[in-house]
Amino acid sequence: MSELLLELLSEEIPARMQLRAADDLKRLVVEGLKARGLDVGEARAFSTPRRLALVIENVPHGSPAISDEKKGPRVGAPEQAVQGFLKSAGLASISDATVVKDEKKGDYYVAKIEKPGRAAPEIIAETVTDVAAKFPWPKSMRWGSSTFQWVRPLQSILCLLGGKVVPFEINGIASGHETRGHRFLGPGPFKVKSFADYQEKLESHHVILDPAKRAAAISEQAHALAKEAKLELVEDDALMAENAGLTEWPVVLMGSFEKAFLEVPGEVLITSMKTHQKCFSVRDPKSKKLANKFLLVSNLVAKDGGAQIVSGNEKVIRARLSDAKFFWEQDLKHPLGEMAGKLAHITFHEKLGSQKDRVERIEQLAFELAGACDADPQDARRAAGLCKADLVSEMVGEFPELQGLMGRYYAEHVGTKPEIARALELHYKPKGPTDTVPREDQGDAVAVAVALADKLDTLVGFWAIGEKPTGSGDPYQLRRAALGVIRIVLENDLRLALRGILAKHAAWIFDCIEVIKLRKKQTVAASLRPTGVSAEDARAIQDLIATEHNKPFTPEEIPGVYRQVIGTADDLLSFFADRLKVFLKDQGKRHDLIDAVFSLGGQDDLALIVKRVEALDAFLKTDDGTNLLAGVKRAANILSIEEKKDKKSYAGPYDLALLKEKEEIALAAAIEAVKQDTTSAIQVENFAGAMRALSELRAPVDAFFEKILVNADDKQVRENRLRLLSEIRAATLTVADFSKISG
Repeated sequence: MSELLLELLSEEIPARMQLRAADDLKRLVVEGLKARGLDVGEARAFSTPRRLALVIENVPHGSPAISDEKKGPRVGAPEQAVQGFLKSAGLASISDATVVKDEKKGDYYVAKIEKPGRAAPEIIAETVTDVAAKFPWPKSMRWGSSTFQWVRPLQSILCLLGGKVVPFEINGIASGHETRGHRFLGPGPFKVKSFADYQEKLESHHVILDPAKRAAAISEQAHALAKEAKLELVEDDALMAENAGLTEWPVVLMGSFEKAFLEVPGEVLITSMKTHQKCFSVRDPKSKKLANKFLLVSNLVAKDGGAQIVSGNEKVIRARLSDAKFFWEQDLKHPLGEMAGKLAHITFHEKLGSQKDRVERIEQLAFELAGACDADPQDARRAAGLCKADLVSEMVGEFPELQGLMGRYYAEHVGTKPEIARALELHYKPKGPTDTVPREDQGDAVAVAVALADKLDTLVGFWAIGEKPTGSGDPYQLRRAALGVIRIVLENDLRLALRGILAKHAAWIFDCIEVIKLRKKQTVAASLRPTGVSAEDARAIQDLIATEHNKPFTPEEIPGVYRQVIGTADDLLSFFADRLKVFLKDQGKRHDLIDAVFSLGGQDDLALIVKRVEALDAFLKTDDGTNLLAGVKRAANILSIEEKKDKKSYAGPYDLALLKEKEEIALAAAIEAVKQDTTSAIQVENFAGAMRALSELRAPVDAFFEKILVNADDKQVRENRLRLLSEIRAATLTVADFSKISG
């Protein structure tokens, strides 16, 4: 067993591509070696700005010889089938194949394939050249007259197996046992014998191979410099990793800028220095206010201690912060209300109108949701009207990642109510699964209403125009928006009848005033009831729809566009159900329990669904729950078989007079009691109580199946007992559809 060491040295690789490229190199080389019969040990990959490196342990000396048999067509098969077999088996003629006798199916050909083992260097050379030719860089380039592509021009190849060179060429560059160190601090070539020797000599030539060690070195130096200046580092792991990808021998230096720039919000200064110069910010450890200093990461050990490097960076930082200060001062001259008016000139989506159109929808929806969030409806409307205004500001134009935050600063500058100002920033949350959500109990009820309205408008809008997520893509991040709604609702324990909200908003988006002409308010409201929309929501939707006719109409006459409104709401509700399954599954909840609750129909209150699922989950973990589930499933199976055989349904009430045995009488009494108790408990949202009531069915169900023959000889008795079984199913349906539960 030997050690394989591979290094591909090139011009500077973009920092954002390095870690992925190292992982790809490891994966593709290991897969290629194993596919060619070389079963290797542990592999580790590394990257620096100029090189990708790979070390693989326990590489065998070669691949084993393989003896195999390939079954072919029957004797006497068409010539085309025979020729295909010969080609795939690598045989010159059919006489090279063996005939196998088979009296039942007929004789057939078999090719005996002998593949000799191959030497490891041969396999490695073939694999590496193949990987290099097909390497999945996000962007690559050609140079000179060659057709070979790499991220940047390739300069040298180091490839050793057990300390010996594995010979091959890539784009005219031969592999060898030499590499180079730091471009300026250790530029000369040097030979290596092994990975340990390679890593040691790289460090002596001012190259830290492991990006994690470079990041740790940056962090250690940055914290030490900040502490020395009685400041603290503004932590930024992404910036730390990026600087590790920009340097092979990182040296952290401290610079400063004029205190006048501190008049600009700290987040702006941090973003400007990070974006343009990859510099870290520092702040006062007590007040947490930004200091007029910054930390830069150099790739040089300068003779003057870095004074010239610091001076150059200070000049650039000063220019960048001057731009930021100018943007800030210019934006303050224009109130948010004025900025909001300019949203009419920004297209949100060609089918959904401008940002101003969208804001108007969000305003109305936030106003309607405010009650559920304990927010002032007028405050919610005002915050929604301003929530996108900073998109036209100079600052957000330069730094899009500051949208929302700058809106808050501009609002605070003119004395806007604090809860409205905070809503302008917080309505974008959560931006991801680890981000926080606005909380009603933390004084951000207005932000909760606007955040929900923003995300729901996005979802309904793109659903209405058919731009739904697919298995391969979600360009508008609709899954994230749905997860945001779910988290906001659950973490604030909000009670929302989601289907009615979605239907009403879909009606707005479909622009019902112009595209749907219905006849009478009362008839419209009535026609909506069969769809599951409440009478109140039906009237609210109706108010958005113009009416021109006086005579009544039937539901079948509802125009197709209106059906789209309901279809959009129902389809989107199913999407929420799927997202809720994913969300709860990540928390260890069973997705089949969500199906069991959703199957009851009319389930559109996410907080209530989760409470029901949690209570059901706890119940099914008890002996009563497990045994009752088995009993209910047994009843359902019997019913399914008998209903299919008799071609009739046994749903409906049983005849009390036909119940003779004490077990069936006891079951009937238990069913009626459980129906009442579970219904009463659910009406007051006491789901644990509903489960306790349901557990009272266990003993009567067990006794019934133990003592009673369902398929009695007497036809009337048999049918009555089947109806009793259907009532078991009906009783549990007040809680969940047990047929959807696995187990």
